Amino acid sequence: MSGLLSNILPEWPEWAVNLLLTMTAALSFTLVTNHFYTPADEKETAEEKKLLNSAQKTHQSLHAEFNTFRRSYLLVYLIIMLADWMQGTHMYTLYLSYNVNISALFLTGFLTGAIFAPFLGSLVDKFGRKRSCIIYCVLEIIINWLEHYNDFRTLLLGRILGGISTNLLFSAFESWMTTEHRKRGFPEEWMSRTYSELSIGNGSMAILAGVIAQLLEDAFGHIGPFQGAIALTALALVLILRWEENYGEAQKGAHETSSLYNQFTDGWKLVASDSKVLRIGLIQALSEGGIYTFVFMWVPTLLSMDPPGGVPTGCVFSALMMAITIGGVVFQPLEHFVGTKLTTRDKSSELSAVFAYIMASLSMAVPAICLCCSAVSVCFERILLSFVVIEFCVGLSSPIAGMLRSKYVPDAYQGAIMNIFRLPLNAVVVSGTYATDVFEHYHVYGAVSGLFLIAAALQATLAIEGVQPEKKQVKKD
Repeated sequence: MSGLLSNILPEWPEWAVNLLLTMTAALSFTLVTNHFYTPADEKETAEEKKLLNSAQKTHQSLHAEFNTFRRSYLLVYLIIMLADWMQGTHMYTLYLSYNVNISALFLTGFLTGAIFAPFLGSLVDKFGRKRSCIIYCVLEIIINWLEHYNDFRTLLLGRILGGISTNLLFSAFESWMTTEHRKRGFPEEWMSRTYSELSIGNGSMAILAGVIAQLLEDAFGHIGPFQGAIALTALALVLILRWEENYGEAQKGAHETSSLYNQFTDGWKLVASDSKVLRIGLIQALSEGGIYTFVFMWVPTLLSMDPPGGVPTGCVFSALMMAITIGGVVFQPLEHFVGTKLTTRDKSSELSAVFAYIMASLSMAVPAICLCCSAVSVCFERILLSFVVIEFCVGLSSPIAGMLRSKYVPDAYQGAIMNIFRLPLNAVVVSGTYATDVFEHYHVYGAVSGLFLIAAALQATLAIEGVQPEKKQVKKD
C-alpha cells in the first residue's frame, strides 16, 4: 500500500507512511464502529423525565435545545483550538528565524502562567466567564500581532501575555460551558457527549492546523500561521458575543455583592477543606504536567534514534493527533461499558480515569526501559507504539477529566479552582523542561511514568469513594 502511494505522498520513509496509514485505518474503523453507539443524550432517562415534567417540555424539544447549545459552543471551541494549534506548530520555527533566545521566551510564558494562575480564576468567576473569553480573544489577537516583530523585548511581552491567555483558555471556556449547561436545565449525563466531541474536535483541529499552517507559511512566510490565527480568533470573538453571561456564584446575583478577595479566599478554602477537590486538582497537575513533558521529548527522542529515512515530524504529528481523536471517540462507549458492566454509573468516570492513567504510565515506562537497556534497532518500533498509546490516553482522559471537574468542583468556583491548580501544573512543566536538558531521556520518561502512576493512585481513591457530591454549589459565608 505504501508503494502505491509513493507518487502521491511526499518522500517519507516507509515506516512513517505505514504509521500514518495504520492510524488512518484505525480512526476510520473507530468512527464506523462508534456509529452504532447511542449517546447518553439520545436516551430518555429518569432524570430527564423529571426535568421534562417540571419544565413541561418534550424529549425532542429539550434535545433540540441541547444540540443548539452544544454545537454553538463546539463551533467556538474548534475555531479557538485551530488558531491555538496553528501557532503552536510554527512558533519554534518563527523564533528560530528571528535568532532569539527561544528557551527564555518559552520559560517566560510558563512562569507567567504560574504567577497569575492562583488568582486569575477568581477574576474569571467574579467578572464573568463570557467576558473572560472575550478578553482571551483580544489578548490572542495582540499576541499574534506582536509575533510580527523581530525584537526580543516585544516577543517577551507576547509570552507574558501568552501565559495569562493560556490560563484563560483552560478555565474560562470550560467553566462557562458547564455552568450554562446546568443553567439551561440539561441532564448531567448529557455533558459527557459535549466533552467527548471536544476531545475529538481537538485532535481533528490539530491535524487540520498542520496542513493550514504549512500552506500559510508557504504563502506568507513563517509569520503566515500567526496571521491566520488572528483571523480565526477574531471570528471566534464575534461568535462569543452572542453568548449569555454567567458567573461563579452560589446564588443568582451573588457576584454583584461578593468581593474579589472573598472569591479568591473562598476558592483556596474549598481546596483546603474538600479533599476530593484537592485530589482532582493534583491529578490534573500531575497528568497534564506529564503530557507537556512528553511533548517536549518525543521529537528529540525519535531523532536521536536515527530511524531509516529520518523523522518526518509532520507525518508523525498527524498520526499522533489521530490517536487523540480515537481516544475522544472511545470515551463515551468505554464509560458506558464501565458504568454498566464493571461498576455503577456514578463511578464510571472515576474508574475510567484510573484505567487511562495506568495505561499512560505503562506507555511511558516503555521508552524508559528500552532507552536504558535495549538496542536502538529493537527500541524504535516499541517506542513509536508507546507514543501512539500515550496520545490515545490524552484523548481519552481529557473528556473524563472534564466530567470529573464538573462533578466535584462547584460551579461558583470553577474558574478559581481550575486556575489554582495551574500553579503546580506549571511547576511540573518547568521542571520537566529543565530535566530534558539535564538528564538522560530514559530518566525523564521514567519520571513521567511515575507522574501518571501517582495520578492513577489518587484517582483510585476517588473511584473507591465514588460518591456523587451532595451539592454542586457551596454557600458563601
